[in-house]
Amino acid sequence: MTLLYFAWVRQKIGCSEEHVVLPSNVKTVADLVDYLRAFGAGYADAFADAKRLRVAVNQNHVGWDAAVGADDEVAFFPPVTGG
Repeated sequence: MTLLYFAWVRQKIGCSEEHVVLPSNVKTVADLVDYLRAFGAGYADAFADAKRLRVAVNQNHVGWDAAVGADDEVAFFPPVTGG
């Protein structure tokens, strides 16, 4: 799986892209976030409050219950506001 991080998510984690091998128990975006929180303090901080994040799977905005698989690209980013 390819993971992409944008804006302050990238800053907290310390990279903009990484590749991970998913354990068999990760089936949804929510499962993935729970899994990533254990990667270290920056991940735990970035994913502490899911309400502060948006997610896209294969460039489509999805909810936390969306399915994820080994070949997916998953992007995490803060909500975008304009002005």
